[in-house]
Amino acid sequence: MRYALLSLGLILLRDIGHARRTEDALSTTARSDGLPLDPTVDLGYARYAGNATSPAGIVDGPVTFYGGIPYAKPPLGDLRFRASQQLNESIPNGGSPSVIDARDWGPPCIQQPAAVGVGSEDCLTLNVWKPTNATAGDDLPVVVYIYGGGFYYGTTQGFPMYDWVMQNSNAVIAVSVSYRLNLLGFLSGTTVASDGDLNVGLLDQRAALWWIQRHIRQFGGDPDAVTIVGESAGGASVVMQTVAYGGTQGAPFKRAIAQSIGFGPTPSAAQSEATFKNVTSIVGCPSTGPETMSCLRNASIGAIVSAINHVAAGALSPVVDGVFLPALPSRLIASGNFTPADFIGGHCTNDGRTFVGGTPEQFVTDDDVAVRVFGRWPGVSNATIDNALALYPAPGTPGSPFASQYDRAWTMAQEIIFGCMDWYLADRMLYKGVKNVFGYRWNAADPVLLAASPYMGVMHTSDLYYLFDGTKYVRHTGYMYKIRLTSIFSTAPNAGATFTPFNTVRCTVVLA
Repeated sequence: MRYALLSLGLILLRDIGHARRTEDALSTTARSDGLPLDPTVDLGYARYAGNATSPAGIVDGPVTFYGGIPYAKPPLGDLRFRASQQLNESIPNGGSPSVIDARDWGPPCIQQPAAVGVGSEDCLTLNVWKPTNATAGDDLPVVVYIYGGGFYYGTTQGFPMYDWVMQNSNAVIAVSVSYRLNLLGFLSGTTVASDGDLNVGLLDQRAALWWIQRHIRQFGGDPDAVTIVGESAGGASVVMQTVAYGGTQGAPFKRAIAQSIGFGPTPSAAQSEATFKNVTSIVGCPSTGPETMSCLRNASIGAIVSAINHVAAGALSPVVDGVFLPALPSRLIASGNFTPADFIGGHCTNDGRTFVGGTPEQFVTDDDVAVRVFGRWPGVSNATIDNALALYPAPGTPGSPFASQYDRAWTMAQEIIFGCMDWYLADRMLYKGVKNVFGYRWNAADPVLLAASPYMGVMHTSDLYYLFDGTKYVRHTGYMYKIRLTSIFSTAPNAGATFTPFNTVRCTVVLA
């Protein structure tokens, strides 16, 4: 297997085989106050005015930002708890659409915990960062970021991608996508399925990817060179977009990068029904009957916010729906029912320490390990827990690699999902004939988090510090047709100066 340890801030497999120019899709107009509204991009059905001022305040900078662009109809009223619907993209006014101000972010989706006035239900928007001089026909590669947050919180504002374009020699288009979360994105149960759609947050992501296919060329991007990227729940989203429809419908992307894949327990049918009953009770709707969904759709946002806050964080998450997710992602991967794509997957060295359920001194006995590690997985049987304890022998047992019960516990927590599914999907991609498949282990600690909790080491989200405007220790050389990747200096205690390769492939690699 061709694995290498890669610095994710530089991972963009590129298709820059040609750089032809066609007629510029950008135009100039003016605001009502006479000041220029420039540059704009014409999508046919709408023109959007972007912001070319850099974060440092440089006017007419090298990167232009277009924010808050709707990719679907607002999911309001009768569209609440339904799959996102495509916009009316017919060309108005004889081909001269009005200009829409897109110089700022759109509103974030409603978070959990929720508060009225914080975030919006009308949140199905995306953001584009492009080289200012890029035009339709440049066919630059496109990277699309899907935020994490356990499927109950997260915003595009938390993951600015200006540097992703700037630091890649203005040779890439970056996009970030908002999608519905918590109750509004993942309410499930038989009543929802009969008069609505399940997993609408995932369907939002899919709708955004199809919008990118239709329109990214006007920003200078290549719809045939789209890479999706996500961390934690965003990494899980990348996996679920890859296994969507059991691989029967292809995918609106060519490449996928999954960081610290963050799956929690998939709600059972009984759990989904219990949560639905709780939600209807809080909102004041009947829990069954033909009026239930109509009542929920007509409920005030205040009632919805109250219901969100009465559901445990993470209790509403993707479920097997028989259509978008015809089976558990792990089962779809095992059976080969997914869309082949160039793939990079990996995790932080100590992801498991974030989810182990306690501090080192709280792990003394086998029972401590069983209760704390598997308390997050209530569907796991006692027999399976016993088997896991045997596979990970206690410290002091002959052959045990663990110095403490804590080391044993966090390793188990890590390998349940974070340190396993990336390898698993990579193996199956290779089995299906995909050539560009890589794995990595991120071993650079977030210095802020490390200072607060030294025992957690290179904990979950450590990589995000470096990918989104934290201190960067990476060096790279960019090429027109290739990217050269070099290792990131390790900041983990006692980890040495560089990553240790998984195999004989060195950290420095060249990807065609």
